[in-house]
Amino acid sequence: MSFDRLFGAIIEKKNPSVVGLDPAPGTIPPDVVNTFVREAEDPLLGMGEALCEWGERIVDAVHDIVPAIKPQMAYYEAYGWPGLRALAHTVRYARQKGLFVILDGKRNDIGSTMQAYAAAYLGQTEVDGKSVRAFEGDALTVNGYLGTDGIEPLLRACEAFDRGVFVLVKTSNPSSGELQDRDCGGKTVYGAMGELCEKWGAGCAGQYGYSSVGAVVGATYPEQLGELRTALPHTMFLVPGYGAQGGSAADIAGAFDRRGLGAIVNSSRGILCAWKKDEEKGYAAAAREAALRMREDITSVLPPIEC
Repeated sequence: MSFDRLFGAIIEKKNPSVVGLDPAPGTIPPDVVNTFVREAEDPLLGMGEALCEWGERIVDAVHDIVPAIKPQMAYYEAYGWPGLRALAHTVRYARQKGLFVILDGKRNDIGSTMQAYAAAYLGQTEVDGKSVRAFEGDALTVNGYLGTDGIEPLLRACEAFDRGVFVLVKTSNPSSGELQDRDCGGKTVYGAMGELCEKWGAGCAGQYGYSSVGAVVGATYPEQLGELRTALPHTMFLVPGYGAQGGSAADIAGAFDRRGLGAIVNSSRGILCAWKKDEEKGYAAAAREAALRMREDITSVLPPIEC
């Protein structure tokens, strides 16, 4: 029960980056959308088909470069059940290509409701006496604000099915400090949440020293990244905020340990919207080139990635 599979892929590809699949309006080229939507009786059905096509082409373009993808579930949910069908299709396709899938849903609840989230995104759902997988995620982003009650069902799924979670700790948005930087008994709220991540992951560290409970820590706060890396030696970081949000390679360097491990850095718009700078290249080819540039940029500030 740890992120060993993800670390193995990072080491194999010498690349600690993840492509965020955020199909926001304007991200998918208009010709891709029009191909499916204009002839559809229901525009939501057409958009679902467009998302499937777009997702497959992005995965095809980057699967040999990056170890993981991170679908942002809200953008798929915006298109109703056809969007959720496209999400499930894209996740399954990415896994067939050998990618680790981080579902970005930031779920948060307690009791049987959180058990249902755990079953849907990390584990298995019982249907007529059979156990089936719904969304087939390898990891899920979660909000830890409800405390241990909201995390324990996920930990059970992580242990049973070799999955992981990333808990929001110090997020990349400008107003994160309104709550996360407040004093909490002599420590910050984000520091207290980080300590809980270490507690929740205690006893399940894998071969690289990290547990199945990770933390979301933004690239836009490099000082806190370094502080938390020291304070949370067994907690892997998912680092948003690189690229379009303003975080640089130098900003994320503190998230990693001396082996070049300990974190995975996300880029969404910087890769998905690269086609806008050269529309003749095509969105998949442009995404591939952007993913290669990101790998070079990030690894330039890290020690050699090794076991």
